[in-house]
Amino acid sequence: MADAELELFRDNVRRFVEAEIVPHYEQWEADEIFPRSLWNTMGEQGLLAVDLPEQYGGYDTDFRYSMVIAEELQAANCGGICGGVIVHSDIVAHYVLNNGSEEQKQKYLPKMASGECVGAVAMTEPGAGSDLQGIRTHARKDGDHYIINGSKIFITNGQHADMVVVVAKTNLEVPGSKGTTLFLVDADAPGFSRGKNLEKIGLHSSDTSELFFEDVRVHESAILGKLDAGFIVLMSELQRERLSLAVGAVAAAEAVLASTIEYVKERKAFGQAISQFQNTKFTLAELATDIRINRSFVDECMRDFLAGNLDVATVSMAKLSASEMQMRVADECLQLHGGYGYMKEYGVSRSFVDARIQKIYGGTSEIMKEIISREILK
Repeated sequence: MADAELELFRDNVRRFVEAEIVPHYEQWEADEIFPRSLWNTMGEQGLLAVDLPEQYGGYDTDFRYSMVIAEELQAANCGGICGGVIVHSDIVAHYVLNNGSEEQKQKYLPKMASGECVGAVAMTEPGAGSDLQGIRTHARKDGDHYIINGSKIFITNGQHADMVVVVAKTNLEVPGSKGTTLFLVDADAPGFSRGKNLEKIGLHSSDTSELFFEDVRVHESAILGKLDAGFIVLMSELQRERLSLAVGAVAAAEAVLASTIEYVKERKAFGQAISQFQNTKFTLAELATDIRINRSFVDECMRDFLAGNLDVATVSMAKLSASEMQMRVADECLQLHGGYGYMKEYGVSRSFVDARIQKIYGGTSEIMKEIISREILK
């Protein structure tokens, strides 16, 4: 589609966010969860899984359209919703699209596009975060079924999820992640339960949950991809996931810088606007430069992704650089607000606490450095 159509879509998304999300967002942050009905509303407006093929409820657009939604949510300082939407639309939906059977696609994807079915990925465990080899959740074969036992933590969309992609060990005889399988588990399955909605320092309106699996029985047709090949499926979608996070990081940084520029023009100290102090000018210059460099790199990664040429090391660079940059920008912008930056009344405080997780989820900065260094040293 033409760039003009992309910008028209952006305008529609922006109007939706301003009308349907921003007026309620402070309350949702206080409630520490946004309402389940928002998923249905976004689905009705065509804002979920937009780049799915039309036969599965999407609009057959390219990845840029999905990222417009992420960018506009971040631009409005609504990161708590952005993270959940990315997991649903850009991770879970594409796990199913690219690795699922036709039956699985027909069962889940149209309802994911409409908001009837919310998706989550149950990967992280209390003793296994970035280290997938430490996963203890296991699935035991029982005839033509598997029985899943284990627990997961820090699961985005855990409270709202209707379907969960569960990472489990199916072969305990092989080392590491080689015996890992993905299962599509419906939330109404006997033995599945949700723990409490976890309290976080940021992204308050995003539900982040513990999930428990106690003798959860699923048919072998619930396997996503191939038996004992779950790690391959997870790795195959890393570019999309990490590029999504990088795009969101740049958009969030651009937004907090824009609001800070307005603030320093209006705020006065020692008889003049603080925008006139050399420290303010130099700080803003550095931040604007940092953001622009990352924007250019992320745009390059987007072009490579659309062309099918984005490799894991490069997207890891983008995720590392953009998330670290977002944190620096939020920190410096808060500093320019002085004491007011520490008050909830000013959006920069939310930008700051919401930015911190970007260096952790989707692969920590340290894991990104490990991946990049392997490519450099091979």
